[in-house]
Parts: sequence; structure tokens; C-alpha cells
Amino acid sequence: MTNKPIRIGVLGAGGRMGQAIIAQMGDWPGLALAGAVERAGHASCGRPAGPGHPETLTVCSNIGAIAHKCDVLIDFSAPAALATSLEAAEEARCALVIGTTGLEPAHHAQIDAAAQRIAVLQAANTSLGVTLLARLVEQAARALGPDWDIEIAELHHRMKVDAPSGTALALGQAAARGRGIDLAANMASGRDGIIGARATGEIGFASLRGGSAAGDHMVLLASEGERIELWHRAENRSIFARGALKAAQWLAGKPAGRYAMGDVLGL
Repeated sequence: MTNKPIRIGVLGAGGRMGQAIIAQMGDWPGLALAGAVERAGHASCGRPAGPGHPETLTVCSNIGAIAHKCDVLIDFSAPAALATSLEAAEEARCALVIGTTGLEPAHHAQIDAAAQRIAVLQAANTSLGVTLLARLVEQAARALGPDWDIEIAELHHRMKVDAPSGTALALGQAAARGRGIDLAANMASGRDGIIGARATGEIGFASLRGGSAAGDHMVLLASEGERIELWHRAENRSIFARGALKAAQWLAGKPAGRYAMGDVLGL
């Protein structure tokens, strides 16, 4: 008796990440693409989902119908679509991996509510390397203390709309956890002009945009006479696709709750 593959639905299937996930799925024998969704009117609607999948499997805008065919939905759409994604997943009782960035506190409250009924894994970055980097940043911030300045710099392609990136903010949250402080009350970004001396204990952010960079993140911890630089460079989007698929594979069948990429790695 063979095990049935885990049925995956991709939300935001016409975007860069959606297409990367669909293209990667052929390398995962335990997973099967069951549906692909885009917003109504998107150019990809009605077209085949992607190479390596049946021509009859086309991109559609009916998320509710697709959710009922799936074990796990992977959402890389847009913050404005999150409520609809959560509603469809809850109605179909399927798990949901959320990789959409630019989420606000209200979105996280919606995720918390949905996680009472279904399994939800939300990640600002689905890269396994970034997941480990965040843990290292938390440990370093805890061990070194506020005498060490923390700066987080990120570079992304020119089309990215949010800044700092969701990953940069997640790394800042990791540093804040390590120090036992609130990030919102201790972060500094967009420095310009005469700003005076750097405040002790603040966590700084710098955002760069240009070209086709998939995503570089650097965390600098600096003290008198020494500094530590922790880097992660994404060479292409396939690393995020692989991480999202690994997360979906891990999440399938899990009880209701809110999960993170660190759970996937057993951290």
C-alpha cells in the first residue's frame, strides 16, 4: 500500500514565488500540486499552472474550491488577500503556510485567531539558512548584552515594496528577544541628517533596493575594538521555494496551532 502524496495548493501562483514553488514541486515525490490560485483578472488566470504539471491544471481565482482539494495551502500572495486565504483554509480545514511579507499587527491577530482552528505556519522568510541565522542572532544578542551595537542591513530587488524587509524585522525581533526588550521601542531606521549619537541598546535597520537581488541580510554586532558580522545571501528564489515546500510537508496533519520555521528545523 503506497502513501498518498500531500496535496498542495499555491496561492499567488502567478507571482515570482508562486512560480518558483510550482517549478520546484517536481523534485518532491511526496507532494502533489492540487491547485493554483491568483486574484481575479490576473494575466495568469486560465493558463497552465506550470511546466511538469498537467495542462488541464490551470490557474484559477476560486480559492475556496481549491482549498477543499488540498491538505496544505502555501500563500505568497499579498497582505490584502490574507483574510480570504485564512477563511478558505478554515472552511476546508486544511493547513496553511504563509510566506507573504509586509504583514501588520492586524494580520497577525487574524493568524492567531485562525490558528485556534487550523495549523498555520507563518514565516517572514522560508529559507532554512535564515531560520538558523535568526537563532544565532538571538543567542549572540543574549550573550553579548547592550554594550554591543546591533545593525541590520538588507538588499532586495528594485520591485520589493516593503522596507525594512520582513526578514530584517524578524532578525530584529530575534535580537530583541535575546535582550529581553521590545523591538518597536528600540528600533531605528531611515537615519538621515544630523541624528546625534547612537542610542545605547537601539537596533538599527538599513534597506537597499536595486537590480534583481533575491535578498541579502547582514547583522552587525559591534563593540569597542571588535565586531561580529553574520551574513545570509540568497542567490535565487529556489531556496525560499524549497523551504516553503519543506514547511508544507512538515505541517501536513499537524494539530491546530501557530507554528514557525524553527519548528520545522526542530529549533
